[in-house]
Amino acid sequence: MKKVLLAASLLLGSASVGAQRQPAQVVAGNARFTVVTPELIRMEWSADGKFEDRASLAFINRSLPAPDFKKKDGAKELTITTSALSLRYVKGERFDEKNLSVALALGKEKAMWRPGMRDAQNLKGTMRTLDRANGWVDSLLEQGIISRSGWALVDDSRSPLLTPDERWDYWVAQRDTAVQRQDWYFFGYGHDYKKALYDFTQVAGKIPMPPRFAFGYWWSRYWQYSDNELRDLVAFMKSLDIPLDVLIVDMDWHKTFGKTRVKAEQDAAKQRKGWTGYSWDRNAFPAPEQFFAWAKGEHLKTALNLHPASGIQPYEDVYDGFARAYGWDTAGRKYIPFTIEEKKWTNTYFDEVLHPFEKQGVDFWWLDWQQWLSNKSVAGLGNTFWLNHTFFTDMKSRGEARPMLFHRWGGLGNHRYQIGFSGDTHITWASLSFQPYFTATASNVGYGYWSHDIGGHMGGEVQNDPEMYLRWLQYGVFSPILRTHSTKSDAIERRIWMYPRHFAYMREAIQLRYRLAPYLYNAAREAYETGISICRPMYYDYPETELAYAQKTQYMFGSNILVSPVVQPADTAGLAQVNLWLPQGEWYEVSTGTTLTGGNTLTTRHFMLHEIPYYARAGSIIPMNHASVRSLQQRCDTLSLLFVPGASGELSYYEDDGATNAYDKEFARTTITKATATNGEELKITIAARQGQYKNMPASKAYELVIPANFPPVSVEINGEPATWTYDGFGLETKVLTPKLPCHKEAVITLRYSPRHVAQKQLLNNKVKLFRRLVPVTEAFKYINAHYAYPANLSEEYLSVSQTPSLITAHPEKTVEYLQHFEANFDGVLKQIEAFGDKHAAEVQRMLGMMKD
Repeated sequence: MKKVLLAASLLLGSASVGAQRQPAQVVAGNARFTVVTPELIRMEWSADGKFEDRASLAFINRSLPAPDFKKKDGAKELTITTSALSLRYVKGERFDEKNLSVALALGKEKAMWRPGMRDAQNLKGTMRTLDRANGWVDSLLEQGIISRSGWALVDDSRSPLLTPDERWDYWVAQRDTAVQRQDWYFFGYGHDYKKALYDFTQVAGKIPMPPRFAFGYWWSRYWQYSDNELRDLVAFMKSLDIPLDVLIVDMDWHKTFGKTRVKAEQDAAKQRKGWTGYSWDRNAFPAPEQFFAWAKGEHLKTALNLHPASGIQPYEDVYDGFARAYGWDTAGRKYIPFTIEEKKWTNTYFDEVLHPFEKQGVDFWWLDWQQWLSNKSVAGLGNTFWLNHTFFTDMKSRGEARPMLFHRWGGLGNHRYQIGFSGDTHITWASLSFQPYFTATASNVGYGYWSHDIGGHMGGEVQNDPEMYLRWLQYGVFSPILRTHSTKSDAIERRIWMYPRHFAYMREAIQLRYRLAPYLYNAAREAYETGISICRPMYYDYPETELAYAQKTQYMFGSNILVSPVVQPADTAGLAQVNLWLPQGEWYEVSTGTTLTGGNTLTTRHFMLHEIPYYARAGSIIPMNHASVRSLQQRCDTLSLLFVPGASGELSYYEDDGATNAYDKEFARTTITKATATNGEELKITIAARQGQYKNMPASKAYELVIPANFPPVSVEINGEPATWTYDGFGLETKVLTPKLPCHKEAVITLRYSPRHVAQKQLLNNKVKLFRRLVPVTEAFKYINAHYAYPANLSEEYLSVSQTPSLITAHPEKTVEYLQHFEANFDGVLKQIEAFGDKHAAEVQRMLGMMKD
């Protein structure tokens, strides 16, 4: 039992089952009401007056600190009043619209709920799978626990129950269905969506932190790879400087018996033979242990694909061992059916089948193709949910490795088992446009780690559209998991080097993901502590603003980055249009170096292929990896910090060992602040002494401080001593690289600026975008010139403008003068390009379109 309590503690944090508090309960005849929080009430009615105290699939802990409430218990009527809700029940009959109601405040208005009311304003949750989805299927999403109506009801009456178990934390139990019962949870949080989600994770379990490697790049493809082909693939990717952390091996690692779409012989479970398998294909993988040893040497985590629903077939290598341990009569070599709900079967499955593979080197499992199958033995239990529970719990209980699986959504409560596989979508712009909304909305039930087939899985009119694939990859950078994948088809390509004109942008996107990994990991800790997932809808922060609900394809990525992915093709100028809403305040468009002011209207922006529409909150501090990082499993002792233009800001930088279950109690935080003097002439950055500890944490750390959209400083000091720095004209940014600093001591970095420069700060805005766009424009202009004249050199006036960033890099002390010259002569450059409009109309219009946006 001690192990059960420890495991539950990890799920529940401070509200562990080991602390069993007395719940705040009121019994009124055949009804029982549990005041879980001021906004959350459990409402039970039972024909026999007996009530259920065991956990259910979704709700595993109801023993929170008892909130203050008042009750008035009369002969015929009961009222319960909390600081947020007022419940009224006319005693006697089962709950209906005549005898039960809950009143709550909704802003300045009052809202009233009664049984049977349709929650038309529910903000939705998620769904089992996006298999075969082509575009927006939002009407199929399940209900979530938050709603614009101010209330949401979860009917848990038919959910299976959970009983404590030494090995599995909990094991499933059937509800007593012989007696009529109602078991409801009323969420009455108004528009305080964040509090609703926090409380949900207190009663339903926390959102676990994935291991750090999960936030890297996952290579996956349904393809008949062999051992040597995967080795060659990884070596080639590394030669191209493509980062990689996870290698997914789809189903062809095991024997498939020559399975094709045409030849579809069935196995004994009436599934396609070879779809499920536990016998290595020794032609493709002659020495699995050597393959896994190689992968670990390459700092790769490896997952194998499984389709468990076919049970154990008699031709499998594991059949005899499983049958012997399970007590199965092997006479006649009958197959052993899949019965994951049976504890003995499950114990045998893990002990005799899966653990030997894990000893060979499997790091985690991709569970596939169970989403359509319901369990026939335990009413209300889905195989998807129980597979997720058993796989995740087994991994958690067997060692220090932080548990992780890869499977579809199994229903409310499934947020305790991450990561999610969203299934096989069509390769269309419509599918891409739906995924940002789908991913953020899943946060409404705590399911914050969906992994999509980046690029789409199958179908589509143009399966290898490089622009669509690039934009999908760029979205993937700002999604929970970055995993490319597709079906087995010669017509679909996911190797980014096969798109030579777009390869650099695709690689740049993946490398940006690695730079952002510390920010993602910080956000993962926030999800664990608060219930607010990494990708969250805009209405969490702006619940009373209509645009927060209307702009469905934009979302917050962590607390300080707003993302509005490109989900449509570009125009003839190579610019893709994005209509987005920036909330009140200033936002820094990172890819263009432009500071924009938000408000109550939409903003229209246009983006070239290399530009990603993401916006950092003014004044925020974004923790990043150094640009050299190519693996999230290797320690990087340099932390890069992006100090976003704007007011003063603060970051609580989180770190742990990245790989074990110890993160619940063993972690460290470092507070980093920036303070800008009122006159703008001094920027003071303070890195406080680190607080906390974890195993093998570094004693010292170097910092790369990046200050964009600013002039070069006149001096930089670290703890009062002069420091070296560089200035990049293309990004108009200063970089200060500190030596390794002891983490247990405070460090202060001070940058001072010229008053003359500070007075010209308006020169900086929007220049980074123009500088970067001038590069391809200038190259194209040289070709146009060369067509008509020899030696066809560009004019001095043109070069003095187009070369501005290079001139600034060489002479940063003249930044103001160069920017003033750029502004004064930029229109003249456009006129030189326009002069060729009659000879190269289409090309000139494209070039001008890029520069005038």
